[in-house]
Amino acid sequence: MPVPVGAIPGGGGPHGPSTFDKLKMGGMMGGSVGLIIGFIFGFTNIVRFGPGPNGMLRTLGQYMMGSAATFGFFMAIGTTIRTDSSPMATEAFARAYRRPTILPRQYQFPRVDRDEKK
Repeated sequence: MPVPVGAIPGGGGPHGPSTFDKLKMGGMMGGSVGLIIGFIFGFTNIVRFGPGPNGMLRTLGQYMMGSAATFGFFMAIGTTIRTDSSPMATEAFARAYRRPTILPRQYQFPRVDRDEKK
């Protein structure tokens, strides 16, 4: 017997990821981008000004970790705020994507004469 997708623990299913999952995903994306940016800026500064008293690897690591922490923090917050929506907006979105109602061919829409309303 097949198991519905929503019943699998830990699986997104039809409901999608939770807000905490989106927070983690934003933090990981921001952290990885921050590591790359920190490597580029750190390497550039080490080449231009020298490694300083801490040595090359420690200086480069400080640039990378500082940039990753900053990017990850702001990306996590931004992702969480972006996915927050009101229940009305969520309901309207769900209504827009539900299956259309199919009416029988004989169905007649109620006729409204414009003259009767006046």
